[in-house]
Amino acid sequence: MRLRYAIPVLLLLGVLVLFAFGLRLDPTRVPSPLIGKPAPTFELPVVTGEGSVLTTAALRGRPHLVNFWASWCPPCLQEHPMLLEISRRGVSIVGISYKDDDIAARAWLARHGNPFSVVAADRDGRAGLDWGVYGAPETYVVDAQGVIRYKHIGPVTPDDWRDHLAPALEQAATR
Repeated sequence: MRLRYAIPVLLLLGVLVLFAFGLRLDPTRVPSPLIGKPAPTFELPVVTGEGSVLTTAALRGRPHLVNFWASWCPPCLQEHPMLLEISRRGVSIVGISYKDDDIAARAWLARHGNPFSVVAADRDGRAGLDWGVYGAPETYVVDAQGVIRYKHIGPVTPDDWRDHLAPALEQAATR
């Protein structure tokens, strides 16, 4: 008879332990199966150039940050001053306008500044899906061979740059 009352209590305790464990996880540190693998192949139209395309081959030759962003994305505006600062330091940032309208993306960049060396349009989100994008903004470190070395989910902050992205980019430059 007591066992009948003990089982629900034990199940409730088990669920509470799982919730407590889950609350300690950092949602910006989702491991990517693409780390250490070549960047997914893509061919995307360039937002700022008629008829131009950006391909995976453009990511080879030097390390880059690849930033998936959108004009409709509030956290993208939050991280934008940091991307401008990173760009001023000479870091190449490739922008992928994610599920956005080209006109809105160009207007947003004209209003807020353009930290990107090139901006391509992933209008339907298929390239983002191949890259494992959960939602904008997401930033990847890609080495000179076109291999993904690091993934950051969410807006880039000065602490994220200092503690994670800059070291990953520096390490990517030595490969």
